[in-house]
Amino acid sequence: MVSKEIFLENIVEMLELAATSLPQDVENALEKAREREENTIAQAQLDAILENVEVAREEKIPMCQDTGLPIFFIKKGTKTTLNFDLKKTLENAVKKATEKIPLRPNVVDPLSRKNSNDNTGEKHPLIHTELVKEDKLEVDIMLKGGGSENWSKLFMLNPTTTKQEITEKITNHVKKAGGQVCPPTILGIGIGGTATEANTLAKKTLLKPLNKENTQLTNLKNKIKKKTNNTKIGPMGLGGKTTVLDVKIEKAGCHTASLPIALNFHCWAARRAKGEFSNGKFDLKVPK
Repeated sequence: MVSKEIFLENIVEMLELAATSLPQDVENALEKAREREENTIAQAQLDAILENVEVAREEKIPMCQDTGLPIFFIKKGTKTTLNFDLKKTLENAVKKATEKIPLRPNVVDPLSRKNSNDNTGEKHPLIHTELVKEDKLEVDIMLKGGGSENWSKLFMLNPTTTKQEITEKITNHVKKAGGQVCPPTILGIGIGGTATEANTLAKKTLLKPLNKENTQLTNLKNKIKKKTNNTKIGPMGLGGKTTVLDVKIEKAGCHTASLPIALNFHCWAARRAKGEFSNGKFDLKVPK
């Protein structure tokens, strides 16, 4: 059984980690991009980003003024029992983290624009739950900034659309987004399912470390990565070799008459954290 106290305490810790410490795999990718870069303006942008990452981690302060929307992806074992209300406890953890870290209050009513001032609200925080066979409670946290989320795109394509055409559509949208998504970015692409499922796949795939591949889709991923980097939008949209750090793709079966494809951006501040509660203990999964 997972206790409420241990759960809440560690969720706050995960939110702090996500906000203040860039995952090592993303930092490594930024460093490699800096090594490859020849454009002096792009070099300066990457230097500033890497310095920002170091200061945020050392001083435990958010790496970006937009601390994003807290989004939770939960995998709960069918035999795992909880002695507390999961949704309410996550709400309390977000409230506590907002005050402690602090996180910028970002959640507003979509129509009145009234701010809750604690990052909770109607159907917030956003929680995606999946049942699994293992006896465990696994939590992925994403802090999703507004700039990158605003350029999300859903394509409802003709089923005969080719991989080359898919690559062109993704590249054209990356061009339109330009520097507004704070590149270099990570692209999350969901293919198949329904419109809803494609969007969810696109966002969930951004939780995976950059060095974790879906080998079935490597060829398509590499084509999209090459094509988007050839746009030379570059770091922060000011030109350079690296527009996209990585491309993550997941697919699902879809209706014979449909081909939904969703695109979701992570800015360079790809804030995420992963933890697992098992046998009354908590294990923070830190990507290498």
